[in-house]
Amino acid sequence: MTYEDAVRYLLTLGRELASPQQARAAQFNLRKITVLAERLGDPHHAYPSVHVAGTNGKGSTAAMMESILRAAGLRAGLYTSPHLERINERLRLDGEDIADDEFAESFTRLHALIEALLASGALTAHPTYFECLTAMAMEWFGRCQADCVVFEVGMGGRLDSTNIVQPEVAVITQIDFDHEDFLGHSIEEIASEKAGIIKPGGWVVSAAERPEARAVIARRCAEMDARLVEVDAAYRVESLRSVAGPDGIATGCYRAVVRAAHSTRRMEIELPLPGRFQVRNAVTALAAARLLAERGFPIDDAAIARGIAMVRWPGRLERLQTRPAVYLDGMHNPAGARELLAFWEEHFSGWRIHLVYGAMRDKAVDEITGLLFPRAATVILTQPHQPRAISAEALATMTRHLAQRAEVVADPGDALTRALQLAAPDDAVFATGSLYLAGDLRRWWFSRGERLAQPAPLRPAASKAS
Repeated sequence: MTYEDAVRYLLTLGRELASPQQARAAQFNLRKITVLAERLGDPHHAYPSVHVAGTNGKGSTAAMMESILRAAGLRAGLYTSPHLERINERLRLDGEDIADDEFAESFTRLHALIEALLASGALTAHPTYFECLTAMAMEWFGRCQADCVVFEVGMGGRLDSTNIVQPEVAVITQIDFDHEDFLGHSIEEIASEKAGIIKPGGWVVSAAERPEARAVIARRCAEMDARLVEVDAAYRVESLRSVAGPDGIATGCYRAVVRAAHSTRRMEIELPLPGRFQVRNAVTALAAARLLAERGFPIDDAAIARGIAMVRWPGRLERLQTRPAVYLDGMHNPAGARELLAFWEEHFSGWRIHLVYGAMRDKAVDEITGLLFPRAATVILTQPHQPRAISAEALATMTRHLAQRAEVVADPGDALTRALQLAAPDDAVFATGSLYLAGDLRRWWFSRGERLAQPAPLRPAASKAS
């Protein structure tokens, strides 16, 4: 099977989140992935792992963990979802995406196994898109003899296909509302699903802030006799300051000193990812890395600092150019919208912001747009190239009243072009609402021959007229 054939076949399996009805029909459980893993020789037991769940920050935290492992000299794997531009991004080893030929070979082997299992009755239904990719990842990392693999949960935790791993450390990032039709309509229900990754006797790092979520995680740890490290209790962030660009102007990234509570142990971290919220993700990764060190991994504080400093995670407040400043951000839920609004207030106070927005049908569009649209000078409504995307026209009907000025441009590339036409050199353009939209626009941007600008300083708010 060629690479193109493999990708095409996977896409025919559909996506689990197309609708709550389809999700229920899929009967989420761990049976199929368990059968696949067993017949593959349980490859996920051949290497140690880190398991990362949460609502927001889990992807960034997983990327930081993998970067720390590489900085420590380990052959590190990273399994994440969704992808921005190419499906290969989901399986990474030594900082590189799986090659097309390796992807094709891995899926060809898995496909033959699935056909045999279906024929024998060991499987009564074909594994889903995500189950197939998870099984491929587990087997590929084993064949490549990874020293440690970081697995990001796809959704939830308890019934997620990645939850057959027995991690050295389980990490739970911020917990907030998202995927309520699948995970529950209260923070307690959502937290319970995330806490499902905690195994008996496990070691757990939690960055959850909401008291309801913290209580659920603590209770689960007690039930599992698991060791719990809560980031807020274990660490203090001191000397937090914005990183200056070449002209001494803030870049949107941060440097901080992290001190262990009740200790003199301190280390300085510098983040290349914009957004104050990334500091919390970095401290979470630091806490998990130190637990790995306790378990015998050759990770010291110097490796942790290097790993955080060299992490790359595209599509999350990623700046493509300056004058006008252009950012892509995969924000897709109310908690992410609040973080984006805080970023604007801190670094773009007084700027004219032109917002390109597109979203999936299952997202809290009313709440997100209610936060962001009133702040934007112009809103361009568009739609990602995804079957689950809400149409630009439907978005306009729902949200036009929230915007000072709104336009409908269905194609994402045309929408960003329109925003750039409206933007003066001292304005800012943000494209957000879905990671799929960020991926569409990133692919479009670089296909035009554009080159990612070198990090350039943000203009000081004081220099802008209101």
